[in-house]
Formats: sequence, C-alpha cells, structure tokens
Amino acid sequence: MGRVIWHPGHPAPRPARSSRLRAGRRAIALLALATAVTGAAGCRSGGAPASATPSAATTSSPLAPSVSPAATSAAPSPNAPPRYVFPVAAKTDYAREHHNYPATDIFANCGSPVLAATDGVVLEVSRVDTFDEAHPLGAAKGGLSVSIRGDDGVRYYGSHLSAIAPGIDAGIRVSAGTRIGDVGQTGNASHICHLHFGISPPCAGTADWWNRRGVVWPWRYLDAWRTGQNLSTVAEVTAWQHDHGCPTQPPPGEA
Repeated sequence: MGRVIWHPGHPAPRPARSSRLRAGRRAIALLALATAVTGAAGCRSGGAPASATPSAATTSSPLAPSVSPAATSAAPSPNAPPRYVFPVAAKTDYAREHHNYPATDIFANCGSPVLAATDGVVLEVSRVDTFDEAHPLGAAKGGLSVSIRGDDGVRYYGSHLSAIAPGIDAGIRVSAGTRIGDVGQTGNASHICHLHFGISPPCAGTADWWNRRGVVWPWRYLDAWRTGQNLSTVAEVTAWQHDHGCPTQPPPGEA
C-alpha cells in the first residue's frame, strides 16, 4: 500500500484497518494485565476482587452423614440463623411418648451414625458405661452419652451410644450433622438399640442429669428436621425455663 500524504485543510485520514486492530489488541492486553495485577494484590492481602461473587452456601440432607471434621475451632457466624438436622443417619422409628418425662427414644440399628442436631459446643461426654441395674443411679442411666449446647442456647442430649466418635470432647465445637457417635444400648437401654434424645435449657451444664435428659417433647422437632424443615426449639425451651427455672434437685423418688 502507498504512503498517504495529508495536506492542511483536508480531513485527517483514518488509520488503516490493520492499524486499528493492532491498537485494539494492545488496549485489551493492557486491560487484562491491569486486572491480573489487581487480582493478585487482592489475594496477597487476603481479599478478593470487587467483582467476585460469593459462592452459594452448601446444604446437606437431614439424613446424610456429615463429612465435616468432628472438631473445629471456628466460631459461630454472627447473626446466622440456627440450623438443625435429624440426629440419626439411618432408618429409624420413634414414638410421641416417653416413660415419665419428655424425651424421645429413636430406634435404629446399633452402630448407626448419631449426628449433632445443630451447631454448637460439646458440654459433656461420657465414655464409660457405669450403669448398674442393682443400683440404677439417674446420672448413670444414659451410659455413653454426649450433650451439646447449641448456638441457639438450647442443650441437646443423646445417650445409650455404643461408641463416641474420635475427637468429640468437652469444649469442642461441632457443626450440625457432625458424627458424634453410634447408636447403642448402653446404660438402662434394656438391651434395645436406640438413641435417647432430650432437649433442655443448659442450666448447670453438666451436673443436672434430671434436666439434661429432657424437659420438652422432641417429636415435633424431629418430624420437621427429618423432612428438612428448620424448626427451632428456642421458643418452647425458653418458655419452659421461664415457668420452671432450673430445678436443682432430681424429682422425688429419683436419685
């Protein structure tokens, strides 16, 4: 192509198409380089580019065993709503009644995974079955057991376990769905494989077995959690504590 000569007073000639393409490619390359530098700086400082989109929160089936670590030091997310899961990851059966106080026996095969019903901190772990049928002390009736203080302020208790999961100790933080043990028949389970599940306010935390074993009926919450509904226990437990406080002695006739 011949050289284009421009004379004053004439319109400036447009660059050739190939020149425009080269200029456009240079602009795109410079923009990409600037974006890469900005992104790298954000990663080094622990941040993310302003245009990054947070990933969606993952959810799990109420009956799916957790793959999260059993123990973690992570603090609860501020203002995060409580989340709940059904506490046994297996085929189960349970009734809407229980002996002489509110609780639920969830029947399942021995060895079935027992899960933390909600996010929280382990309050108490019993790894030794000290129950004696000749001297049936209330504190020993649960056999192997775990109690958790949920982030919702409610205590959740599971007993008659055959084993406690590794790493589950008092003070350890767990997530909803974390495996805390296995269904068993320790304590006063009458040689029947099941999980005793109780809901109560934390009260004394570890010494008040008569509260810990259960003060409100769990079945309607279990019904909800089993179908993936996030039904909270807080209102009912708060109302119970308002009316009863935290009894400091076991019921008459129980030791």
